[in-house]
Amino acid sequence: MSAPLRLVLFDVDGTLVDSQGSIVLAMTSSFEALSLPVPDRSAVISIVGLSLPVAIARLAPTEAPAVQDRLVEGYKQAYHAHRLDQGAASSPLFPGARDIIETLHAVPEVLLGVATGKSQRGLDALLEVHGLESYFVTRQVADHHPSKPHPSMIETALADTGVSAADAVMIGDTSFDMEMARAASVAGVGVSWGYHDRSALRDASCVIDAFDQLPAALAGIWD
Repeated sequence: MSAPLRLVLFDVDGTLVDSQGSIVLAMTSSFEALSLPVPDRSAVISIVGLSLPVAIARLAPTEAPAVQDRLVEGYKQAYHAHRLDQGAASSPLFPGARDIIETLHAVPEVLLGVATGKSQRGLDALLEVHGLESYFVTRQVADHHPSKPHPSMIETALADTGVSAADAVMIGDTSFDMEMARAASVAGVGVSWGYHDRSALRDASCVIDAFDQLPAALAGIWD
C-alpha cells in the first residue's frame, strides 16, 4: 500500500532565512522618510510574520490610515532596494535550511510549500536568489490572504495539493505560525532560532533547535 501524500509548509522570515537586518533597515527607512519616531528593534522583530499592513498598523497605531499606507509603500521600496543591492546576503539561509529542503524534496510522498507574510514579488525574488524555485509546489503569500494567524494560507495549500490536514505540518518561528496551524487543524513545529521566544510557541506540537531534528519530529507527528 502506497504511503499517503504529506505536506510540509515552511514559514520564510525567521525560519528559512535570517532577514531581520533587512526588515529593520527597511522599517527604519520608511519611518524616517515621514519624520516619524522609529520603532525599536524588538518591536519591529515582534511583528515579523504578519502581513505588512497589519504589521505597520501595530507599529504605528495612532497614525491615520493614509500615513500607514505611506509607511507600507516606503517599507516595500526600501526593502526592494536593499535586496537588489545585497542579493542573497540580504536574507541568508539559516544553517541546514537548504539541506533539509533537498532531503524532504527527495521523498516521493512529501510535498513542500511556503506560507509567508511576504508578498509574491518578495517571495519569488528570494527563492530565485537562493536557487530554490523548483522545490515548492504551493506558495501562499500575503497578497492573496488575510494575515496570519488566519488559517487561509494553510487551507489553500491543502486544497492545492489534495493533502488532508492530518498529513500536513507547518514549520515556523512565531506564535502567528503556530496559531495559524492550530486554526487549520494541522500540526505545528516551532523552530527556536527565529524571532519569537521559545515560550511563545506554546501551540506547537514540538520545537526543534536545528533543521537536522526535523525528520525525527515529522516522524513523531505522523507515526
